[in-house]
Amino acid sequence: MPPAFKTVAVVGKSDAANLPEVLDQLAGLLHRRGIAVAMDKATAGASRTKPYTACELAELPRRADLCIVVGGDGTLISSARLMAERGVPLVGVNLGRLGFLTDIPADGLESAIESVLDGEFISEQRTLLAGAVKREGKTLFSAMAMNDVVVSRGAVGSMIEFAVTVDGEFIYTLRADGLIVATPTGSTAYALSAGGPILHPALQAIALVPISPHTLSNRPVAIRSTSKVEITLVRGEGARANFDVQAHFELEHGDVVTVSASPKPATLLHPKGYRYFSMLRQKLRWTERAS
Repeated sequence: MPPAFKTVAVVGKSDAANLPEVLDQLAGLLHRRGIAVAMDKATAGASRTKPYTACELAELPRRADLCIVVGGDGTLISSARLMAERGVPLVGVNLGRLGFLTDIPADGLESAIESVLDGEFISEQRTLLAGAVKREGKTLFSAMAMNDVVVSRGAVGSMIEFAVTVDGEFIYTLRADGLIVATPTGSTAYALSAGGPILHPALQAIALVPISPHTLSNRPVAIRSTSKVEITLVRGEGARANFDVQAHFELEHGDVVTVSASPKPATLLHPKGYRYFSMLRQKLRWTERAS
């Protein structure tokens, strides 16, 4: 029996030029199958197809059995953080450029979505990070991240200095432009540009990747995902903590950024035939052996 998706949330990247056309196509498909459609107000404003239920973005997880994201990886990442609390799975239709996570091309939308609705998909759980900023023991800010939590220097500042502990064990004090704490999903994002390892999504691991460290022997380290990481700012003006580059907090000396895996992962549904390394070869332009 295929899963009974009764209501599908549709979240779109509102500035994509072809978003209205793709939304019309998607809504028509869902309506033909008798599936209710819920959209956040920004997406609904770009849609030319009715009927649908328009509501606040934060209400969608409560209403939906499935979320279809139409846009790029950034749109899917923000939606995944929202949907994870209620375990709503996500499917990504790519209107962006690379599309590591939004793996259904817009021109192949109908057949791929039909297959997912028929239960023909590969389900995959992705680790989310729970991050917080503490000052004198008090939590001032908290946010989720699907890619990474980054502690970095200010726009015009020099290197910052920070101390890192894992599960209470002191690891090092580091002078660098910053430190990336990345999930396997985020290992192909900023962490990859900083020289970090690619972590397969099935790994229960987190990568600690220094950004331009002063001491070249400070290398990326992979740790188990159950670990708790604490980064204490020792020195550096204008430093900040970033969460998926979609939320940030300005840090002061002595602030502690804590990072650990969220107990509730995001669930992605891929079309049948999806293969992780095949996707990497395509997106990263790796050389394929001639047959």
